[in-house]
Amino acid sequence: MAIASRITKRALSTFAAAAKLPEAAVAAAGADAVPVPSSAQQQQQHQVLEFEDTGRLFTGEPSTALVRTLAALQLMSAGPLVDVGIAALRSPAVAASPVVQAAARATAYKHFCAGETADEAAARVQRLWRGGMGGILDYGIEDAEDGAACDRNVAGFLAAVDVAAALPPGSASVCIKITALCPIALLEKTSDLLRWQHKNPSLHLPWKQHSFPILSDSSPLYLTPSEPAALTAEEERELQLAHDRLLAVGARCAEHDIPLLVDAEYASVQPSIDYFTFVGALACNGGGRPIVHGTVQAYLRDARDRLDAMVRAAEEERVCLGVKIVRGAYLTREARLAESLGVPSPIHGSIQDTHDCYNGCAAFLLERVRRGSASVMLATHNVESGQLAAARAQELGIGKGDRNLQFAQLMGMADGLSLGLRNAGFQVSKYLPYGPVEHIIPYLIRRAEENRGLLSASAFDRQLLRKELVRRFKNAVMGRE
Repeated sequence: MAIASRITKRALSTFAAAAKLPEAAVAAAGADAVPVPSSAQQQQQHQVLEFEDTGRLFTGEPSTALVRTLAALQLMSAGPLVDVGIAALRSPAVAASPVVQAAARATAYKHFCAGETADEAAARVQRLWRGGMGGILDYGIEDAEDGAACDRNVAGFLAAVDVAAALPPGSASVCIKITALCPIALLEKTSDLLRWQHKNPSLHLPWKQHSFPILSDSSPLYLTPSEPAALTAEEERELQLAHDRLLAVGARCAEHDIPLLVDAEYASVQPSIDYFTFVGALACNGGGRPIVHGTVQAYLRDARDRLDAMVRAAEEERVCLGVKIVRGAYLTREARLAESLGVPSPIHGSIQDTHDCYNGCAAFLLERVRRGSASVMLATHNVESGQLAAARAQELGIGKGDRNLQFAQLMGMADGLSLGLRNAGFQVSKYLPYGPVEHIIPYLIRRAEENRGLLSASAFDRQLLRKELVRRFKNAVMGRE
């Protein structure tokens, strides 16, 4: 069966319908609106990506690398084994064991991470760049407990920017986590205050700077059931220091024209993360070149409402908006928190709802890329979403060399989709976390959980890898295809 034929008519019609502007923005869009393609055009255009010819797909990839990748994915698809590994990594005592760290380094760490230092990650970027893709440098630090830790972390992020600046122009972006720049307890308290202000607009927050809208009426406002205490003077000072850290990284990125991607986190702190991100965008995204990119998690029920609001606000401010769209990686944590509080989960009720939300957000933002008012990174491991977005970009006439449209996948995952997008001429980057094993463990746990829960993406890659390895074996040993 041709891979492209797996795209359903339902998905095509959903994506095309989502490309229409929301009702509130139609008047502003005016003649710029692009008609949705006909069903016949959709069926022809969704086959932009080609996966059947694995020889072409994996051109330049050594067989040893393909074998290692297949072995790692096969290992990660063994549910009971993954469960044991996750349990071990979640135990601080076990995770600190030299034996466990050595095992993690030789398996999940080697597959999903680019090394322990920025220089090792930079070498990976250079290899990717020679193969037609870019890299996203992610210094794997998160959840700082105090200001001293935040200061150490910002030094690491600034070093990542300097390393990216020394790489070929356009080859690297930098990813950061606000949870590494501001103490986690302060982010939680600030998020509570932002949620309470959304419910009670008369509440004055003296520390709050000008920003885009942060929450919507569909956001999980129930996470703050009662009025929180105001920030103390010391907390306000620490919040300002966190702003200064973010702006220092943003300014360094702007100096070298390097995109800065701000990761999303879990719902209890996401309002604060969005607040920081939007303040940074207003400071750094002038001149028509977006530097700071926020992240929208499509598995959240309020994702589209918040995206619509931030897009409208950015257009009113005449700021080029930078957005990364992901599905989300904190499903287990969000479900446990909601259950413990006896409240509804902030996550969509079905995986199909999440797919529809992701595709709708992507279609909506592609319109903005065409108009020059947004820069978008579509981070997905879902082949159908990649096919649909590539087809819509082609329909809209977005140039495949346009830096305002990027696709991204994690290192070690969805390599088939990455290579298919690259071969079709699109800008593609791999997300490259790096740092000491003990600092990367939370990331490895999420990747293991995701690979276990989204086996369809892993199965697709394993299918492609097996097909190509068999083809190479026949060609080399038997002298035939």
